[in-house]
Amino acid sequence: MNAIPTPIRTALMIAAALAAGSAPAAAGAESETGERLAKVQAAVVKIFGAGGFRGLEAYQTGLLISPDGHVLTMMSPVLDTPALKVVLDDGRRLDGKLLGADARLDVAVLRVEAEGLPYIDPLSAVSAEAGTRVFALSNLFGVAIGNEPASVQQGVISIVTDLAARQGAFDIPFSGRVYVLDAVTSNPGSAGGVLVTRDGRLLAILGKELRNRRNNTWLNYAIPIAELRAAVDAILAGGVAAAPAEPPAKAKDPLSAGLVGLVLIPDILPRTPPYIDAVVAGSPAARAGLRPDDLVVSLDGSLVSSCKALAEALEHRDRFATIRLGV
Repeated sequence: MNAIPTPIRTALMIAAALAAGSAPAAAGAESETGERLAKVQAAVVKIFGAGGFRGLEAYQTGLLISPDGHVLTMMSPVLDTPALKVVLDDGRRLDGKLLGADARLDVAVLRVEAEGLPYIDPLSAVSAEAGTRVFALSNLFGVAIGNEPASVQQGVISIVTDLAARQGAFDIPFSGRVYVLDAVTSNPGSAGGVLVTRDGRLLAILGKELRNRRNNTWLNYAIPIAELRAAVDAILAGGVAAAPAEPPAKAKDPLSAGLVGLVLIPDILPRTPPYIDAVVAGSPAARAGLRPDDLVVSLDGSLVSSCKALAEALEHRDRFATIRLGV
């Protein structure tokens, strides 16, 4: 058999040596990434509360931002209950209390009675540009109910831009800067999840499920911590109420669901969810794009949890007032 020429033999030996050396390096990098993600996962919690109806899941995600049990999450109907439960990464199931919420930013802060918890300080957050590779951690689809770790998705920040989206058929209050992602993070339960860099540094909080108003596609986005920090500080300082202030006196000529062209399902339960049963053709509701089976979850940024709550809230609006519904 012919011998391999010396230059070729030398090249093969070098290639083999490089391959052998790169395998441990790759394994080491993967191990380091796993360790960093594990630290982030330890600070991610699962939140369970109101909901359970079609289109209104009873779960979402949160991030521990202090060792004393403060949890940053997104404001949603899930929080509209005194029976909030927060499940820690180690499986402990604790009662949660809503400390406050900022309807302009859709952000909320909860508190659980515990100390010495793993957390991520919002002051440690960094910013990122388009093209940054990221990890998104959340309890998407509610798959974790105990000590299971938060699910991890990897992706890239596609663009940093101002939010121009809609939840259902109506604009949401927040319109600031967001990271638009190429990962599919717009899932039930993902709201309040965390976005981090590949080396585990905090970037943003995953937003709620939204659809783009231009092409009606779901928008995968996260809100930078810098956009939320002032509101979070105000809530922790007691400057933002957990519930809206006392409503003004009822309007002399009040608005109603019927006047905007909505027919809700029969109000037969103590807290019948405000599902739309029918929409009157040519009405303001029809022109706005509302459809039967839509669930009304907010009025002018305030949560409405039942048909009765929606009716009472509308009584404080004049019949010619412009309103914003969240569905």
